[in-house]
Amino acid sequence: MIQPSTFAFLRKLAKNNTREWFHLNRESYDKARQNMFDLAAKLAVSINRFDERLGYPDPRKCLFRIARDTRFSKDKSPYKTNFGLILNAAGSVHSPFSCYYVHIEPGNCQVSAGVYAAEPETVKTLREAIDGNFEEFEGILSRKDFKRRVGGLVRDENALKRVPAGFDKESPAAEYLKLKHFYVHAPVSDAETMSPDFVKKAAALFKIMHPLNLFFDRAIEKRFLRDQAALRESFNV
Repeated sequence: MIQPSTFAFLRKLAKNNTREWFHLNRESYDKARQNMFDLAAKLAVSINRFDERLGYPDPRKCLFRIARDTRFSKDKSPYKTNFGLILNAAGSVHSPFSCYYVHIEPGNCQVSAGVYAAEPETVKTLREAIDGNFEEFEGILSRKDFKRRVGGLVRDENALKRVPAGFDKESPAAEYLKLKHFYVHAPVSDAETMSPDFVKKAAALFKIMHPLNLFFDRAIEKRFLRDQAALRESFNV
Protein backbone atom coordinates (compact mmCIF):
# COMPACT_ATOMS: atom_id res chain seq x y z
CA MET A 1 0.00 0.00 0.00
CA ILE A 2 1.01 3.60 -0.54
CA GLN A 3 1.61 5.53 2.64
CA PRO A 4 -0.18 8.87 3.19
CA SER A 5 3.26 10.41 3.73
CA THR A 6 4.17 9.52 0.13
CA PHE A 7 1.22 11.49 -1.20
CA ALA A 8 2.03 14.32 1.19
CA PHE A 9 5.57 14.47 -0.19
CA LEU A 10 4.35 14.57 -3.81
CA ARG A 11 1.81 17.32 -3.06
CA LYS A 12 4.44 19.46 -1.36
CA LEU A 13 6.90 18.82 -4.20
CA ALA A 14 4.32 20.02 -6.73
CA LYS A 15 4.14 23.32 -4.85
CA ASN A 16 7.88 23.61 -4.21
CA ASN A 17 9.55 22.13 -7.28
CA THR A 18 13.05 23.43 -6.71
CA ARG A 19 16.37 21.75 -6.01
CA GLU A 20 16.73 23.74 -2.81
CA TRP A 21 13.41 22.50 -1.38
CA PHE A 22 14.09 18.94 -2.53
CA HIS A 23 17.45 18.75 -0.78
CA LEU A 24 15.97 20.19 2.41
CA ASN A 25 13.30 17.45 2.28
CA ARG A 26 15.55 14.60 1.19
CA GLU A 27 14.56 12.49 4.18
CA SER A 28 10.88 12.63 3.15
CA TYR A 29 11.84 11.67 -0.40
CA ASP A 30 13.91 8.71 0.79
CA LYS A 31 10.97 7.50 2.87
CA ALA A 32 8.57 7.81 -0.08
CA ARG A 33 11.02 6.06 -2.39
CA GLN A 34 11.37 3.17 0.05
CA ASN A 35 7.58 2.90 0.06
CA MET A 36 7.72 2.40 -3.72
CA PHE A 37 10.50 -0.19 -3.41
CA ASP A 38 8.39 -2.12 -0.90
CA LEU A 39 5.40 -1.95 -3.24
CA ALA A 40 7.49 -3.28 -6.14
CA ALA A 41 8.66 -6.26 -4.11
CA LYS A 42 5.14 -7.16 -3.01
CA LEU A 43 3.70 -6.77 -6.50
CA ALA A 44 6.39 -9.03 -7.93
CA VAL A 45 5.33 -11.82 -5.57
CA SER A 46 1.67 -11.45 -6.59
CA ILE A 47 2.35 -11.17 -10.32
CA ASN A 48 4.51 -14.30 -10.29
CA ARG A 49 1.43 -16.29 -9.36
CA PHE A 50 0.12 -15.86 -12.91
CA ASP A 51 3.22 -14.68 -14.82
CA GLU A 52 6.36 -16.51 -13.79
CA ARG A 53 8.29 -14.80 -16.59
CA LEU A 54 8.54 -11.71 -14.41
CA GLY A 55 10.76 -13.27 -11.79
CA TYR A 56 11.83 -11.00 -8.96
CA PRO A 57 13.50 -7.88 -10.37
CA ASP A 58 15.49 -5.60 -8.10
CA PRO A 59 12.93 -3.05 -6.81
CA ARG A 60 15.56 -0.31 -6.97
CA LYS A 61 15.82 -0.79 -10.73
CA CYS A 62 12.04 -0.70 -11.21
CA LEU A 63 11.52 2.91 -10.15
CA PHE A 64 11.87 5.71 -12.68
CA ARG A 65 14.16 8.55 -11.66
CA ILE A 66 12.31 11.47 -10.12
CA ALA A 67 14.66 13.97 -11.76
CA ARG A 68 13.32 15.34 -15.05
CA ASP A 69 15.31 15.65 -18.26
CA THR A 70 14.77 19.33 -19.00
CA ARG A 71 17.21 19.68 -21.92
CA PHE A 72 14.52 19.83 -24.59
CA SER A 73 11.59 21.05 -22.52
CA LYS A 74 10.24 24.54 -21.95
CA ASP A 75 9.27 23.41 -18.46
CA LYS A 76 12.47 23.56 -16.45
CA SER A 77 10.99 22.14 -13.24
CA PRO A 78 13.74 19.82 -12.01
CA TYR A 79 11.54 17.03 -10.62
CA LYS A 80 8.57 14.90 -11.60
CA THR A 81 5.62 15.15 -9.27
CA ASN A 82 4.80 11.45 -9.51
CA PHE A 83 6.38 8.06 -8.97
CA GLY A 84 6.47 5.58 -11.84
CA LEU A 85 7.07 1.91 -11.06
CA ILE A 86 7.72 -0.53 -13.90
CA LEU A 87 7.92 -4.33 -13.59
CA ASN A 88 9.19 -6.57 -16.36
CA ALA A 89 11.26 -9.71 -16.81
CA ALA A 90 14.32 -7.68 -17.85
CA GLY A 91 14.26 -5.85 -14.54
CA SER A 92 14.90 -2.55 -16.28
CA VAL A 93 12.92 0.58 -17.04
CA HIS A 94 14.52 0.46 -20.52
CA SER A 95 13.32 -3.00 -21.58
CA PRO A 96 11.80 -3.26 -25.09
CA PHE A 97 9.30 -5.85 -23.85
CA SER A 98 5.91 -5.32 -22.26
CA CYS A 99 5.61 -4.33 -18.64
CA TYR A 100 3.33 -3.83 -15.68
CA TYR A 101 3.30 -0.22 -14.55
CA VAL A 102 2.03 1.67 -11.50
CA HIS A 103 1.66 5.44 -11.61
CA ILE A 104 1.37 7.23 -8.28
CA GLU A 105 0.34 10.88 -8.48
CA PRO A 106 -2.19 12.66 -6.28
CA GLY A 107 -5.50 12.59 -8.11
CA ASN A 108 -4.10 10.65 -11.08
CA CYS A 109 -3.11 7.15 -9.95
CA GLN A 110 -3.36 4.22 -12.34
CA VAL A 111 -2.09 0.77 -13.19
CA SER A 112 -1.30 -0.15 -16.76
CA ALA A 113 0.34 -2.75 -18.98
CA GLY A 114 1.64 -3.06 -22.51
CA VAL A 115 4.40 -1.40 -24.52
CA TYR A 116 5.08 2.33 -24.34
CA ALA A 117 7.61 4.54 -26.17
CA ALA A 118 9.05 1.64 -28.14
CA GLU A 119 11.72 1.90 -30.81
CA PRO A 120 10.38 2.27 -34.40
CA GLU A 121 11.30 -1.33 -35.26
CA THR A 122 9.34 -2.63 -32.28
CA VAL A 123 6.35 -0.44 -33.19
CA LYS A 124 6.41 -1.97 -36.67
CA THR A 125 6.65 -5.46 -35.18
CA LEU A 126 3.61 -4.90 -32.98
CA ARG A 127 1.59 -3.46 -35.84
CA GLU A 128 2.43 -6.52 -37.96
CA ALA A 129 1.44 -8.83 -35.10
CA ILE A 130 -1.90 -7.08 -34.61
CA ASP A 131 -2.63 -6.99 -38.33
CA GLY A 132 -1.61 -10.60 -38.93
CA ASN A 133 -3.31 -12.03 -35.84
CA PHE A 134 -6.24 -9.68 -35.46
CA GLU A 135 -8.77 -12.32 -34.48
CA GLU A 136 -6.61 -13.38 -31.51
CA PHE A 137 -5.84 -9.77 -30.61
CA GLU A 138 -9.49 -8.74 -30.77
CA GLY A 139 -10.41 -11.77 -28.70
CA ILE A 140 -8.17 -10.54 -25.87
CA LEU A 141 -9.72 -7.08 -25.89
CA SER A 142 -13.25 -8.48 -26.17
CA ARG A 143 -13.16 -10.59 -23.03
CA LYS A 144 -15.87 -9.49 -20.60
CA ASP A 145 -13.53 -8.88 -17.68
CA PHE A 146 -11.12 -6.97 -19.92
CA LYS A 147 -13.82 -4.70 -21.34
CA ARG A 148 -15.38 -4.12 -17.93
CA ARG A 149 -12.24 -3.48 -15.88
CA VAL A 150 -9.75 -2.16 -18.44
CA GLY A 151 -11.50 -1.02 -21.61
CA GLY A 152 -9.34 -0.85 -24.74
CA LEU A 153 -5.94 0.33 -25.86
CA VAL A 154 -5.24 3.97 -25.07
CA ARG A 155 -5.42 6.24 -28.11
CA ASP A 156 -3.40 9.37 -27.36
CA GLU A 157 -2.32 12.46 -29.27
CA ASN A 158 0.61 10.58 -30.80
CA ALA A 159 -1.62 8.32 -32.88
CA LEU A 160 -1.35 8.66 -36.64
CA LYS A 161 -4.23 10.07 -38.66
CA ARG A 162 -3.72 7.54 -41.44
CA VAL A 163 -2.81 3.87 -41.62
CA PRO A 164 1.00 3.69 -41.93
CA ALA A 165 2.66 2.77 -45.20
CA GLY A 166 2.93 -0.95 -45.84
CA PHE A 167 -0.43 -1.81 -44.31
CA ASP A 168 -3.84 -2.22 -45.93
CA LYS A 169 -6.02 0.83 -45.29
CA GLU A 170 -9.04 -1.46 -45.23
CA SER A 171 -7.58 -3.80 -42.61
CA PRO A 172 -10.00 -4.55 -39.74
CA ALA A 173 -7.09 -3.61 -37.48
CA ALA A 174 -6.68 -0.20 -39.15
CA GLU A 175 -7.38 1.93 -36.08
CA TYR A 176 -4.89 -0.02 -33.98
CA LEU A 177 -2.23 0.24 -36.67
CA LYS A 178 -2.28 4.02 -36.26
CA LEU A 179 -1.07 3.77 -32.67
CA LYS A 180 2.51 4.46 -31.62
CA HIS A 181 2.04 3.26 -28.03
CA PHE A 182 0.32 -0.04 -27.25
CA TYR A 183 -0.95 -0.05 -23.69
CA VAL A 184 -4.03 -0.17 -21.51
CA HIS A 185 -4.64 1.40 -18.14
CA ALA A 186 -7.12 1.43 -15.30
CA PRO A 187 -7.46 4.43 -12.98
CA VAL A 188 -7.40 3.86 -9.24
CA SER A 189 -8.27 6.37 -6.55
CA ASP A 190 -5.76 7.70 -4.05
CA ALA A 191 -7.78 5.99 -1.32
CA GLU A 192 -7.53 2.64 -3.11
CA THR A 193 -3.75 2.87 -3.33
CA MET A 194 -3.56 3.56 0.40
CA SER A 195 -5.78 0.62 1.33
CA PRO A 196 -4.19 -2.55 2.77
CA ASP A 197 -5.46 -4.61 -0.17
CA PHE A 198 -4.02 -2.39 -2.91
CA VAL A 199 -1.44 -4.99 -3.97
CA LYS A 200 -4.22 -7.57 -4.31
CA LYS A 201 -6.36 -5.18 -6.39
CA ALA A 202 -3.48 -4.10 -8.61
CA ALA A 203 -2.41 -7.70 -9.19
CA ALA A 204 -6.00 -8.62 -10.15
CA LEU A 205 -5.98 -5.89 -12.80
CA PHE A 206 -2.56 -6.98 -14.04
CA LYS A 207 -3.83 -10.55 -14.35
CA ILE A 208 -6.60 -9.32 -16.65
CA MET A 209 -4.03 -7.38 -18.71
CA HIS A 210 -1.57 -10.29 -18.78
CA PRO A 211 -2.79 -11.92 -22.06
CA LEU A 212 -2.13 -8.65 -23.88
CA ASN A 213 1.46 -8.59 -22.62
CA LEU A 214 1.91 -12.19 -23.74
CA PHE A 215 0.63 -11.32 -27.22
CA PHE A 216 3.06 -8.41 -27.56
CA ASP A 217 6.06 -10.24 -26.11
CA ARG A 218 5.60 -13.22 -28.38
CA ALA A 219 5.86 -10.92 -31.40
CA ILE A 220 8.90 -9.09 -30.03
CA GLU A 221 10.67 -12.34 -29.14
CA LYS A 222 10.11 -13.70 -32.67
CA ARG A 223 11.63 -10.57 -34.14
CA PHE A 224 14.67 -10.80 -31.88
CA LEU A 225 15.16 -14.46 -32.78
CA ARG A 226 14.86 -13.60 -36.46
CA ASP A 227 17.39 -10.77 -36.12
CA GLN A 228 19.81 -13.01 -34.24
CA ALA A 229 19.53 -15.73 -36.89
CA ALA A 230 20.22 -13.18 -39.63
CA LEU A 231 23.24 -11.91 -37.71
CA ARG A 232 24.66 -15.41 -37.26
CA GLU A 233 24.13 -16.10 -40.95
CA SER A 234 25.98 -12.94 -41.92
CA PHE A 235 29.00 -14.04 -39.86
CA ASN A 236 28.99 -17.48 -41.50
CA VAL A 237 29.06 -16.10 -45.03
